[in-house]
Amino acid sequence: MLRRNFIKNTTMLSASALLVNPLEWDFGPNIDLNNIGLQLYTVREEMANDPLGTLKRIKSIGYAHVESAGYDKRKFYGQTKENFKMILRDMGLKMYSGHTSTGFGLVSDSYNMTNNWEAVCEDAAYLEQKYIVCGWFSEDERKTINDYKRFAQLFNKCGEIAKKYGLQFCHHNHDFEFFPINGIVPYDILLNETDKNLVKFELDHYWTRKANVESKKIVNKNPGRFPLFHIKDMDATPEKSFTEVGTGVIKWKDVFKLSEKAKMEYFFIEQDSTKKYAPLESIKISFDNLRNIKF
Repeated sequence: MLRRNFIKNTTMLSASALLVNPLEWDFGPNIDLNNIGLQLYTVREEMANDPLGTLKRIKSIGYAHVESAGYDKRKFYGQTKENFKMILRDMGLKMYSGHTSTGFGLVSDSYNMTNNWEAVCEDAAYLEQKYIVCGWFSEDERKTINDYKRFAQLFNKCGEIAKKYGLQFCHHNHDFEFFPINGIVPYDILLNETDKNLVKFELDHYWTRKANVESKKIVNKNPGRFPLFHIKDMDATPEKSFTEVGTGVIKWKDVFKLSEKAKMEYFFIEQDSTKKYAPLESIKISFDNLRNIKF
């Protein structure tokens, strides 16, 4: 059996990476840097080719939990939910959050926010997720403000069902939600036309910066609605490309200062694409840099 063979060949991981005390900053709440998460989209190819070996490497770096971006046909990265849960448990990894899709243009026997949503929530709850997140809008489904109004309605519906399974529904932003359509900012529609108890948000600080929007203003205007943060850095080039955390222009002290007002519970390192390093090298650099940033 795949899982048994993996466990048999897995040696005990060093605990030294977990012994660093959480940093205590003078401007706000303690942030536990022993509890750093990783959005698995960063290592999507590695997870597709070798999920067990990739998760082992993630754990050995020091990550405490992961966020899924590989749910399809009721499987997680090709594994049944039962097997994937055992793999995570045996490695000491948690999966508090997972991304899903709206289901736009997909057939009725798919599993997403539009089709078979209760089954999606059931599977997420089985993995002991706390959050289930709409990760993306395709270009064809976000052309008008009415499209975003329909999203708001769908979010409320999905949030209500998710709550029955002990899950909090969220939406993860990119930059395009902040680009006005006929003078209206789509992100405002998502915030203002959804139930603040049923629908919360995963704030991606790279994408707000890319859209020339201050995360601080968003959080101050909507306190308590951002339980999840994506920690993703931007380089200083004109292209404003993705880069390893701690090597870019984003001031992480200012970002984490927002955590109390946002009611942030978990944060995930993510890098959509890498240039200088392979993804597994990149996530180690980001992890080490975040642990060593002097606030």
